[in-house]
Amino acid sequence: REGEHPYCSNFCCMAALKQAIVAREHIGPDLDMALFFIDLRTPRKDFEKYCVKIKDQGARLIRSRVHTVVPKGSNGDLEVRYISETGEVRDEIFDAVVLSVGMVVPPDVVELAERLEIPLSPNNFVEASCFEPTSTFREGIFSCGAFNGPKDIPQSVMEGSAAAAAATRALAAARGTMLKEKVFPPEKDLTDVPPRVGVFVCNCGLNIGGVADVPAIVEYAQGIGDVAYSQANLFTCSQDAQAQMVEMIKQHDLNRVVVAACSPSTHAPIFQDMLRGAGLNKYLFEMANIRNQCTWVHQNEPMLATEKCKDLVNMAVAKARLLTPLEYIIVDVNRKALVIGGGAAGSTAALGLADQGYEVHLVERKDRLGGNALKLHTTWRGGLVKPRLDALLRKVLNHEKIIIHYNAIVDGVTGVVGNFTSKLTTGEEINHGIVVIAIGGEPYRPEGEYLYKQNPNVLLSLDLDKKILEKSERLKTAQAAAFIQCVGSRSPERPYCNKVCCSHSVENAIKLKVLNPEMDVYVLYRDMRTYGERELLYQRAREMGIVFIRFRRLDPPLVEEDGGRIKITVKDQVLERPVSLHVDLLTLATAIIPHHNAPLAELYKIPLNAEGFFTEAHAKIKPVEASTEGIFMAGLCHYPKPMQESVAEALACASRANTILSRDFLQLESIISNPVDENCDGCAFCVDACPFAAITLIEYMKEGQVKKTVEVNPIQCKGCGSCMATCPKQGIYVAGFTPAQLSAQVEAALGLI
Repeated sequence: REGEHPYCSNFCCMAALKQAIVAREHIGPDLDMALFFIDLRTPRKDFEKYCVKIKDQGARLIRSRVHTVVPKGSNGDLEVRYISETGEVRDEIFDAVVLSVGMVVPPDVVELAERLEIPLSPNNFVEASCFEPTSTFREGIFSCGAFNGPKDIPQSVMEGSAAAAAATRALAAARGTMLKEKVFPPEKDLTDVPPRVGVFVCNCGLNIGGVADVPAIVEYAQGIGDVAYSQANLFTCSQDAQAQMVEMIKQHDLNRVVVAACSPSTHAPIFQDMLRGAGLNKYLFEMANIRNQCTWVHQNEPMLATEKCKDLVNMAVAKARLLTPLEYIIVDVNRKALVIGGGAAGSTAALGLADQGYEVHLVERKDRLGGNALKLHTTWRGGLVKPRLDALLRKVLNHEKIIIHYNAIVDGVTGVVGNFTSKLTTGEEINHGIVVIAIGGEPYRPEGEYLYKQNPNVLLSLDLDKKILEKSERLKTAQAAAFIQCVGSRSPERPYCNKVCCSHSVENAIKLKVLNPEMDVYVLYRDMRTYGERELLYQRAREMGIVFIRFRRLDPPLVEEDGGRIKITVKDQVLERPVSLHVDLLTLATAIIPHHNAPLAELYKIPLNAEGFFTEAHAKIKPVEASTEGIFMAGLCHYPKPMQESVAEALACASRANTILSRDFLQLESIISNPVDENCDGCAFCVDACPFAAITLIEYMKEGQVKKTVEVNPIQCKGCGSCMATCPKQGIYVAGFTPAQLSAQVEAALGLI
């Protein structure tokens, strides 16, 4: 944000906040932390909550550009000199200073771009189109991640998938021609073979090893009954560690494996594949989550944390010795896709999949495609939206592989990944293998706030867009205009940033100034979040004389009518006194809120966050995938974002969906419910409890009598355990979580075994 690098590096604020929280967790609650910043930029999903969290922990967030840092005394202290918001020069002594440095494109990458004749921005980032966010201006060359502009890990991972989708369009005809199927060795027959358990304890860098005594845990594990081998690894999920584990399994003839590390929800599949490579059934595996459940929550009590880790390992071994191989469930894949939502994101996803050769059913609740993008006119770089949107929609409308269902809503669904059946309100049924949800969002309507709907000169951002496009006479004659940011957002009710509002308002403020250079333009804001190269907009606006006035959340502007004009009273944070502005036009930058998410979340079993947006399986590892396999999400229904990011997400969805649709069959989880006919009396409690409609009550004959029991559809069952928890007679259990296995864990926790 200065000198040769006038842009914002995007991720620095959040990285500093995270480091501050981690530092306090490691050092203790008495650590005095001060974070110096100009604008606090936490615009991604749930990042604002993180910011609130560190404030609640007592960290000092100081809005100031530090003047100097100099050594003080002989013990290594550092003196920081800065100017407070009120203009006072202050000096503070700190033990350590951490610098959040900017991101730059390395010289060798710039040189590579020159060799490939890829045009770059003045700051050496790729200038990509909003509708082709990973395509360079050199056909056949794609880019992603920080080379496209400063960004964090989740967006970089997502863009990586988007770039893959763009690249594989041209390669669709060659799909599978160079494929080599991974072949696993035959699985060992363990009939009547006593358990030999291997325990592998992960340091996870300092996440575990920095708190718990890992060597002591390894030594303890070696003494547990049926444990034939135990060892520690720095990172157990690394390829080298897994290769070594395969060798140890073979060398010590292990037939059960326990990994004491992090979360099974993210890492169990990695270790299960490792087991298959060693010739073991992948379900002969148990994971003790000693990171999330122990060292992360007991960082200040290392001795007690170590003892708890031992207990968790003991419980895992107790269950592991009772594990049995499970049969794999194989299902054929229906190579059709369902895309819900026909806006820019949904249309991009549909086209991305259709260009791969898949039949796509595009469901749109209205009578035309385009969604919110129909209301947008220019991108933040100044490009026109309508021509690019029209071109996209023409391709969708004319594509032979895309079937569009207008005025339709999904109101029923059965099946699982690879084999879904969705019902529409039009009466149609669609069989498909995957689902992409891109149903958009809508602007918050601030009824009763800031004279909205009471004064015709109080507008929302999209309303102003339209007036600017029309070059309204009202704009040419107005003497003054103002923008108020964060209306309905970054509040206890909606604790998130919309990511688009600051750039949008600054862009429109510049347009007003160009249209009417004599107009006074004011932007009232809390933090100016023009991240990345959008910072150049902010810089240009200030150079044009646009005035930026900051306000606090608990002291928002007061808006009143005054003699035919709009009077805004706001406290200037530098002068520390109220300032009155008289304007002819007021634009409110309001929150983006989800719409229609809840019904689809219920149908497809997708969790929503507290604000009603769809929740991804993992922000960094699976940024566009739902926890329900085969469901993907893109655009505003996921979280507020600019159109360029929505389009990139849509391409990422197409890429991830391709990994399913390109297969002939899928191997589903074998951890499903199994009825025990001898115990089941047909009470049907489990039938009502099943959220996936996977259980059916049936009758059968036994010794001349009609008996009742239940039958489980192995394709629909997700192994959630609701049936097992509901059954009063142990008439049903989930494979891998039998009553005997769970009881063994409880007994181990109580020290009975």
